[in-house]
Amino acid sequence: MTLNLAEKSQLNAPTIQRLPNGLTIIAEQIPVDAINLNVWLNVGSAKETDDINGMAHFLEHMVFKGTSNLGIGEFEQLIEEKGAVTNAATSQDYTHYYITTAPKDFAELAPLQLDVVLNPSLENEAFEREKLVVLEEIRRSEDNPRRRTFYQAMETCFASLPYRRRVLGPTEVITNLKSQQMKDFHGSWYQPESMTAAVVGNLPVEELIEIVSNSFAQHYGSQEARLQSVAPQYNLETPFTEVVRQELTDDTLQQARMVMMWRVPGMVDLAETYPFDILAVILGQGKVSRLFRDLREERGLVTQIGVSNMTQTQQGVFYISAQLPTENIAEVEKAITDHIRTIQNELIAEKDINRIRKQVANRFIFANEKPSSRANLYGYYYSQLQDLAPALNYPEHIQSITAKDLRTAAQKYLNPDAYGIVVMKPGQ
Repeated sequence: MTLNLAEKSQLNAPTIQRLPNGLTIIAEQIPVDAINLNVWLNVGSAKETDDINGMAHFLEHMVFKGTSNLGIGEFEQLIEEKGAVTNAATSQDYTHYYITTAPKDFAELAPLQLDVVLNPSLENEAFEREKLVVLEEIRRSEDNPRRRTFYQAMETCFASLPYRRRVLGPTEVITNLKSQQMKDFHGSWYQPESMTAAVVGNLPVEELIEIVSNSFAQHYGSQEARLQSVAPQYNLETPFTEVVRQELTDDTLQQARMVMMWRVPGMVDLAETYPFDILAVILGQGKVSRLFRDLREERGLVTQIGVSNMTQTQQGVFYISAQLPTENIAEVEKAITDHIRTIQNELIAEKDINRIRKQVANRFIFANEKPSSRANLYGYYYSQLQDLAPALNYPEHIQSITAKDLRTAAQKYLNPDAYGIVVMKPGQ
């Protein structure tokens, strides 16, 4: 099945083709002398069980440790010889691998990319060596105050959803993982129906699809029978009904860190998420945002403050973080809740909403300039929603949000008397 979305957007005209084996290919030709192939797997740490927490990220490492056709390091060497680049990332909801090549090299390098993704050797000796690298990455993350604060915040925000766990996993779990467990995990999740291959660059769409399709068939066809992946069942968590507070001491800090969180809708309820993208900008993104202007510029209560709407697939987090002197914590917490109350009770001025609309529209346009940006856009949305329309129509959705929509969203989800809060204080 092939679908062309050219009529849906002036900037984007991707073609979606789902192969009989279940693989979805999204392709688009743009006049930029590069091609990006972005392979998205619909699996991340949220799909793991507690006893293998960190497996998706560990597997991302192992994908680059050779196949039956490529020795360790050979894939990267062949990529670099052509002046191409490759990398990967793992999150709670997805894993993705990408290469950017010159168009003339794409037909040669795309099969290598699919080979490493589909056929990692995962042998025990390489597995144990790479385990030490992952354990060191965990150790470094735990030495990072910002990461430590974020981990505490997610554990406080979610009581049961797997978003409370770390993508890297805990040391004790990674230490005890076996290579056979990884082989089973790879065999279960790295299947065509769980994969989206987004490819954007300067070759005809038909050629891009043919190269990716043939590369996939070449390497997937040699596989043994795969296990069937089973997606976990999620029970979304209701908004906080009281203030849930965690206060900790961190001897490495020079200033306190404070995070306030509200549970908000995720991508499975996408229409409900758009107001929070706007509210995050109004409250705490940029030098004219309310919290930055009030708490940093005018009152000098914080040295840093920011707001983000973390739209994870199942459930999101409205996240306000600040760095500040310990003696200002209570005043800043009250000031933030006062700002939330104001948004709940007063309509945001149309000039402020218009400013945000322009920012969002321009960011969307700028993000469409590079093949890698478009492939990321397509791969992310389609892997999570099996639909590209929300990605292509994002500016229109933002443009449709009214001041009343923003007030209603704040009233429904941002309770100034019920939230999660984590405070990390420096040691004495």
